[in-house]
Amino acid sequence: MDNRRKTIEEFVKKRVTKADLLLTGLLLAAGMGGLLFFHGLNGRKGTLVRITADGREYGTYPLSVDQTIPVRIDGTVTNTLRISDGTAKMIQADCPDQLCVHQNAVSGRGSNIVCLPNKIVVEVTGETETETDSVSR
Repeated sequence: MDNRRKTIEEFVKKRVTKADLLLTGLLLAAGMGGLLFFHGLNGRKGTLVRITADGREYGTYPLSVDQTIPVRIDGTVTNTLRISDGTAKMIQADCPDQLCVHQNAVSGRGSNIVCLPNKIVVEVTGETETETDSVSR
């Protein structure tokens, strides 16, 4: 047992160099930096919710006003969005998979809820309705 332990320790000492440790440290730092960068982009609170249905803008609503919004397509309510406490959540949908209903509430700028069967997209946007995002336009 002791001979095996010495062999493993010798192997580790011979195989792991300072360059390996430096490379590992740099990769970890780069990964953490990327994580913080993307969290910073998505971590900003949005102020508006834009609903599009079948590619057309359905409406824009403030996240600061608690309300329930029925989304009607061809006169029939297909989805219901609830805005409360600065977040938006799909609470009802007539689609078979119900994936949009099971998504978490959204509040960060750029986050969204999508109902593919009904072609509805709920997107959290910035401070004004005319704000342009360089990524999406």
